[in-house]
Amino acid sequence: MSTTETHAEHTVDEHAHGADCGHEAVEHGDHVDYVHGTHHHALHGDHYDEHEAQAEHTAAEHAHGDDCGHESVQHDDHVDYVHDGHRHAAHADHYDEH
Repeated sequence: MSTTETHAEHTVDEHAHGADCGHEAVEHGDHVDYVHGTHHHALHGDHYDEHEAQAEHTAAEHAHGDDCGHESVQHDDHVDYVHDGHRHAAHADHYDEH
């Protein structure tokens, strides 16, 4: 799984993620990411890191497409598939969480 360690566009003081912040919480290894638009924020000391998110299954394990059983949603230049309350988007040999 790849993560990008860049700082988020807001500070902890400007917006604190948590149970009542209005953003979906997603378990990510040993911490929680908060879905913020098309990316995730993870608390790191006094700031948030941007995390790219990879789906819990690979394209080999389950291929999304016309007959996969998941709702498809147009998302800019690609299609996302609604999967257990979140979205998967094809990216190389895996799916990203969107």
